[in-house]
Amino acid sequence: MKTLFPVTFWTVGFLSASVTGVVAQENWPQFRGETAGVIADNPSLPDSWGPQENVAWELDVPGRGWSSPIVWGDHIFVLTSTSVTGPDVPIQPVENYRARSLGGTMTAAFITDLDEPLRWVLYDVDFQTGEVRWEQTLHASVPSLPTHQKSTFASETPVTDGQRIYVYLADIGLHAVNFDGTLAWSVEMDWLPRREWGAASSPVLHDGVLYIVNDNEEESYVAAYEAESGSELWRTTRDEGSNWSTPFVWVNDVRTEIVTTGQNGVRSYGLNGELLWNLTGMSSLVIPTPFSDHGLLYINSGYVADQNRPVYAIRPGASGDITLAEGTNSNDYIVWSHPQLGSYNPSSLVYGDYHYTLLDRGILLCYDARTGREVYPRQRITAGTLFTASPWAYNGKIFALSEDGDTFVIQAGAEFEVLGKNSLDEMTLSTPAVARNSVIIRTATKLYRIAESGD
Repeated sequence: MKTLFPVTFWTVGFLSASVTGVVAQENWPQFRGETAGVIADNPSLPDSWGPQENVAWELDVPGRGWSSPIVWGDHIFVLTSTSVTGPDVPIQPVENYRARSLGGTMTAAFITDLDEPLRWVLYDVDFQTGEVRWEQTLHASVPSLPTHQKSTFASETPVTDGQRIYVYLADIGLHAVNFDGTLAWSVEMDWLPRREWGAASSPVLHDGVLYIVNDNEEESYVAAYEAESGSELWRTTRDEGSNWSTPFVWVNDVRTEIVTTGQNGVRSYGLNGELLWNLTGMSSLVIPTPFSDHGLLYINSGYVADQNRPVYAIRPGASGDITLAEGTNSNDYIVWSHPQLGSYNPSSLVYGDYHYTLLDRGILLCYDARTGREVYPRQRITAGTLFTASPWAYNGKIFALSEDGDTFVIQAGAEFEVLGKNSLDEMTLSTPAVARNSVIIRTATKLYRIAESGD
């Protein structure tokens, strides 16, 4: 079952925790990790790289997939959809797609050739060497519906508990794969129309239960599955159209709840599927993922064509409808909000005392995370490129990865400054993983492990 793809390897010396006095973050088990893109300060983490700089190895990955890599111990897991019958077509933008995106009119940018059968494959990559330990085919078929050019048929990020890898493909099914590559169980699902843009919401895992959101144009729902067996525990229908936001398990001082976002509103559910609270006032397309910090829940929604692009900061304990009254920006449970601070694709970031919004067109905004006070207004990172991947932060720096494969390094804090640019010279929309003194970046055709070089 082991398949090796071409891998280029550089010898990289790792500084161990015993040498540096810093315990490196070992795992990155889900989309954006367990701390919403924030990594503990660690001098062994790299802040500069390029095709020939600080690259431990690079691996050719076949097919199309903007699913993020995840890491557990010595395992990197990556998902793709690849051709069954012929050579893979590399992911490239449609010729005029970028012009349409920058102009704000996202029309007709679909993958429309649905005649070719695809194979959905999960790979286990050795963290140290970049070699593929095994591959597991999860499904093979001709897709029943198209997907947006800015998406793929494998955009959902897996999640792991260190025992199994759980892969949710909303139009195919939910799969559990053991660490030796064998399939433990699978739950079949149907293709459903999502404005013909495909699916992207990733699964989340908490206390032995998987939670998924399946928002579409026919029958939207949130559901829970037992991780051990795949048995469905409950399903709650949602009055929603298509959304692409990953749910968030919010463990707060009052209770644990499953927070979901959508164009018709934010809804929080208890661990048995009952609705706890809701609010309306989102943009008409919702992609960013909720997260928490400073005891608050942060909600982000910012479709570029809408006037309403809100961010909300919410305290625990809400019940019922907590929608803001007209003309207000706070209430008993909404600590602060801003009607035009949301982003379209990237999730926002709270690092230290500050809330950062990365806009698709290369703009960064900074607000006080606790109060919503403006720290600095729109600041341009760069012009002429788009940002889809979510930002991350460590060592007093914010990292923003553009669709061109350029990672801009930005000073964190109250003063805006671009410190540098790290280029990999290939398109990417995938949010990286950070673990074991390394940054794992997926581009259109490759997987990179970035780490500080040394003896």
